[in-house]
Parts: sequence; structure tokens; C-alpha cells
Amino acid sequence: MSLLNASIPSPEWSFFDLHFFDLATFRIHAYALCILAGIILATIITSRRLTKRGAEPGVVLDIILWAVPLGIVGARIYHVLTHPGDYFFEGADLLRTLYIWEGGNAIFGSLIGGAVGAYIGCRLAGIRFWTFADAVAPALLVAQATGRLGNWFNHELYGLPTTLPWGLEIESSNPAFPVGLPDGTLFHPTFLYEIIWNLLGVAVILYLERKFRLRFGQTLGVYLIWYGLGRSFFESIRIDPSEIYFGIRTNVWAALAAIAVGLVIILVQRHRHPGLEPSPYVPGREWIGPDAGVELEDSDSDLDQSFADQSDEADERTESPEAPATSTSASRL
Repeated sequence: MSLLNASIPSPEWSFFDLHFFDLATFRIHAYALCILAGIILATIITSRRLTKRGAEPGVVLDIILWAVPLGIVGARIYHVLTHPGDYFFEGADLLRTLYIWEGGNAIFGSLIGGAVGAYIGCRLAGIRFWTFADAVAPALLVAQATGRLGNWFNHELYGLPTTLPWGLEIESSNPAFPVGLPDGTLFHPTFLYEIIWNLLGVAVILYLERKFRLRFGQTLGVYLIWYGLGRSFFESIRIDPSEIYFGIRTNVWAALAAIAVGLVIILVQRHRHPGLEPSPYVPGREWIGPDAGVELEDSDSDLDQSFADQSDEADERTESPEAPATSTSASRL
């Protein structure tokens, strides 16, 4: 009893119904509200970060109109393909693969689908894809942290049994409750671990972005590494069913792949783009506004001046030798 008194209880409700004059009833799931709240927060954060880089206010909406729907589609496809036993068997109703309201959305699938949608949206809006990727990186962690609350409301995706005082209470009638364990067994609240890890990651990303002037997708690379490291651990202590390949859960493989992709992005982009990002827009699609060209940090203006000075020096070196020696030097004194 002392453990239960110190434990984390699971919510007593996971949905509520809205009735419209006895004509229709709409069921609102807490999990859906958490995901929606995460999308809204991510949109606001990304919009502010894009605007500070010189993008037109509100242009993020043109991108997420593609990124969010394709992210949802990708999340569902990934879940179905990595849980084939739940959907593909003799006599199975294949339409259930479309029943997203029954649960089953994978973050790694949403990242893949969302990236495809973001690329399309960026092309149409004239925004550099890597600029958007950097702007959205910390916002993704905020959205994922918010969405993880939905797992708590659904009493799902918890970890191994534990005697720690912050163990999660799960009713023994839960379909995912391990057979053979006594009623009152507590479990690792992996949803809480991931929330804390993600929010800590926001601070880490913003610090590294400021310190090392991360641009051209490098901030996204840090996000992939951070999230992959945390997810590889949290996934390894979860006890929900998962496909196993070479003794490792599917999502652990996906987390390791995310780390590898993040490292590649950072190394390649630092080599290809050692300088500052010239504009959030692709050439020829620039938006001219009162705040255009403003960088994320005020101190970046010093770097911009340094970059301009270097360009001036390069111009001097490429001047025609026939030009008078004092033709430009006086104006720069």
C-alpha cells in the first residue's frame, strides 16, 4: 500500500462525448487533444523562429498544411507495417488499417511523412528546406512531449515493472497487463521519462544552436541524435508488443538510424556550408518585409558584418591590377 500511495495513478477517463440535440454524438479522445495541442505549440514556435530568420510571418502555415497530413499518414503506415500481426492475418478486416482512432501512430513514421510534406510545402512557399528543418527541430520535441501525455490517458506504452516510488499504476484488467503479475504491480512511466528527456532536449538544442551557430540542417541533426539516444533507451524497457529483428525491437533500430542520419547531416552540412545562411528563401523567391533578414540571435549581426568584411576583402583581391591602388582603400578607411 505504501508503494501505491507514492505511485503515479493513471487517469480515470480517456475520452468524453459531445451530444448535439440527440442527433449526433462525437467522442473526443484525450490522446487526440494532446496531439492537437502539440501541433499548435510546434506551429507557434516554428513560426516565431522562421520569422526571426527573415521569413514572412505566417508562412509556416503554407508548409504545415502539407507536413501535418502527410505526417499523420506516415505515422499510420509505419505502425501498420511494423505490427503486421495485428492487421494481416486470415480473416482480417483490412479496413482496420485505416482506423486511426483505434490507436497506432508511430513517431518515426510521422517524421518521415512529415519531412516529405515539409519538403513539398517549402518548395511551394519558396522557403529553404533546411531552414525550415532547423526552425522546427526544437518545436518537434515540444510537440512530442505534449503528445506523450496521450499515452498516459490511454494507459499504454509503459515500461517494465518497478518498485520505484514514481511507478505507474495500471489496472490488471488492461489488455496489455503482463500475464502472471499480481494486481497492484507498478511500471516504469516511460511516457514521463520521454517528456522530461524531450523538454531537456529543447534547452540543449537551443544552447548548441547559439554556441555553434548551427544552420543548414545542423540543428535538425542535433534533434535526431538527441531524440534517437533517448528513444533507444526508453524503447528498450517498454513491454508492449513489437517486432524483433536480431534481438532488437523495431523502434530501437529506428532510433539508431535517426542517430546515424543526424550525424551524417551535421558532418555533411558543416563541410558544404561553413558560412552563414544567406536567406530563409531560395534565390528568386525572397520576401521583402520590415523584418526581413533578421537572424535568430541579435549577436548574429556581428557575424554578418564579419562575413561582409570578408567579402569586401575578397573583392579587393579580385580587382583589376590596372586599377589605381587608392581606388577603393580610401572609402574603407
